[in-house]
Amino acid sequence: MGTPGGRAVIAAAVLGSGMTWLDGSVVNVALRTIGEDLDASLAELQWINNGYLVSLASLILLGGSLGDRLGRRRMFIVGTVWFALASVLCGIAPNAETLIAARILQGVGGALLTPASLAMIQGAFVHDDRGKAIGAWSGLGGVAAAIGPFVGGVLVDHASWRWIFLINLPLAVATVMIAWRAVPETRDPTATGHFDLLGAVLASLALGGITYALIDWGSDGAPWAAAAGVIASVAFLLLERSEKQPMMPLGLYRDRTFSASNAMTFLVYAALGAVSFFLVLQLQTVADYNALEAGLATLPITICMLFLAAKGGELGSRIGPRIPMTFGPLVMAGGTLLILGVDEDVNYWLGVLPGITVFGLGLALMVAPLTATVLAAAPDDKAGIASGINNAVARAGSLMAVAALPTAVGLSGADYADPLVFDAAYPTAMLACAALLALGGVVSWLTIPHELPQE
Repeated sequence: MGTPGGRAVIAAAVLGSGMTWLDGSVVNVALRTIGEDLDASLAELQWINNGYLVSLASLILLGGSLGDRLGRRRMFIVGTVWFALASVLCGIAPNAETLIAARILQGVGGALLTPASLAMIQGAFVHDDRGKAIGAWSGLGGVAAAIGPFVGGVLVDHASWRWIFLINLPLAVATVMIAWRAVPETRDPTATGHFDLLGAVLASLALGGITYALIDWGSDGAPWAAAAGVIASVAFLLLERSEKQPMMPLGLYRDRTFSASNAMTFLVYAALGAVSFFLVLQLQTVADYNALEAGLATLPITICMLFLAAKGGELGSRIGPRIPMTFGPLVMAGGTLLILGVDEDVNYWLGVLPGITVFGLGLALMVAPLTATVLAAAPDDKAGIASGINNAVARAGSLMAVAALPTAVGLSGADYADPLVFDAAYPTAMLACAALLALGGVVSWLTIPHELPQE
């Protein structure tokens, strides 16, 4: 940890993954402004958010495999450059269609970059310092997420929404320079040259088809997209069952705890994605917040995570994961109900801050025990794959909720810019999110063990 090489590895990993975290926390803040500037429909705004998640969720496991086999530093640099070039394309996009395509390309870069950043640390540091290095990576990356709403709001309000993407270019240049000069190359010596490319294609088709059907439900193409998504999903499962080196080993799901943890992850992160999407738009469209104010409104969630997530992990280690993974989502559901009444006359200190803080406390209570449970449920040699699957499930849950909920509550077209229509739909969306969170808590209580198996 104390060597120049160690500091360089952490600096590169934090800068690279920090780009993706920063990007993820600023786009919601800019959506309404992007919609007005590009004359985009609500469905197009959903795709601007979800296009990135579709490619990231479906390819992140393949990205990890590529890094293990071809070199983690190499894939990290390729992913960083790819992400930066896609960000430039986002920043100069002349219309919504181009921006959606660029966001999908961004997700491909993120799928190469994200697993490689952590794998570089795992491969470069001696065993005794890995925990400290990963903690530093996680903490500093959290800072990037924390400043995202502030940076995004300032750029949207005082420059242009395009700068939330263009700012990635200088960050990428600095990242590549550090990684190229100072980060050692590492690989998995047991990895083979085989890649589950067909599995990645089928996963992309499955997520893309189902997401398209949910967003454009009622259109002529929706049934065909849904059918294609379902067929691709079945084909993916059949392939993974027969594949010698699958992208997603289905044998992991024979463990009840692993399956239950991922089911709970899907429910909770679906609600998390939808709450972020709807609340920021509600504050801007109905309560007349500017982009900076709307972004800062959700900052308590990140603060809770920065300062309390480690405490949640310590609590889970002492009393077992079942209680934190049950009460965390239930507390989040309570926080969601507290922001149910956000309207045009809302007072932030009374109507937003209490609920969003309670939501953040529940998230901080749950996250670390969830990660520990997923890893403990998998064999040691499958820990990386297990973590990657859980990451993909979380992103898939978020994109499905953002795809389905607007249509389910009756929103379409330019309704995101109509205060009366959006305000009428907002409470129903929040109730649906609270129900998802409560269901996640119930799943944990019924299926998660009191104690994790000892090594």
